[in-house]
Amino acid sequence: MIKRILSSSYLGILLVVLYAPILIIIIFSFTEAKVLGNWTGFSLKLYSSIFHGGIHHSLTSALWNTLIIGLIAAAASTVLGTMAAIGIYNLMPRAQKAMQMVNTIPILNPDIITAISLFLLFVSLGISQGYTTVILAHITFCTPYVVLSVLPRLRRMNPNLYEAALDLGATPFLAVWRILLPELKPGMISGFILAFTLSIDDFVVTLFTIGNEGLETLSTYIYADARRGGLTPELRPLSAIIFIAVLLLLLIINQRAAKKKL
Repeated sequence: MIKRILSSSYLGILLVVLYAPILIIIIFSFTEAKVLGNWTGFSLKLYSSIFHGGIHHSLTSALWNTLIIGLIAAAASTVLGTMAAIGIYNLMPRAQKAMQMVNTIPILNPDIITAISLFLLFVSLGISQGYTTVILAHITFCTPYVVLSVLPRLRRMNPNLYEAALDLGATPFLAVWRILLPELKPGMISGFILAFTLSIDDFVVTLFTIGNEGLETLSTYIYADARRGGLTPELRPLSAIIFIAVLLLLLIINQRAAKKKL
């Protein structure tokens, strides 16, 4: 009995620590106060400001840049990561282990090292910093996560399915399209969502590769806004909307996965 109470209390405290900051942002997104923590009454004005064009132009621009970069980086990472996972899976066991270790290094590598490395690489290649370098950088650090999402699906797949399709007369492209990709789809979707979330969340790598041409993403906008002495109030409802959208997406995916298991 005591053990159950202690474990429930521990779980409760853990959930409060994890979700209290997000809950505070959501609560204070329903008030007009410019300073976070100062409640001046319930209001939907900040949400209205987002949807009716009252939001700062630079914040709107940063939001669109973040979404475009995230979608492109996630799509490219999913394609490259899936191809890499298939390649690694078909290697000999010793080479497979070596490649998995190589794939894990960028994940464990501190962000600051990745950021400086990419910055020096782009400078040495003479690539102008801006959209291109940010997207390339995001693809670089997102792809290993997609590989980790797709590899377990390959290991659970019947290895004879692809060969059987070829024996029945399918071309290699048709066998991949009709047999391999449907089997890998759940892992690819998980990898895409993970890559998109990582791209939106990234700050360090973006800061080093964004250049000085005025390009801003949400993370760099918030950093610059905080350095100016305060955060734009519209960031609170925007953060709440992004959190709820990601939560709904996660619930839908989990529900679909649970239905398939039944």
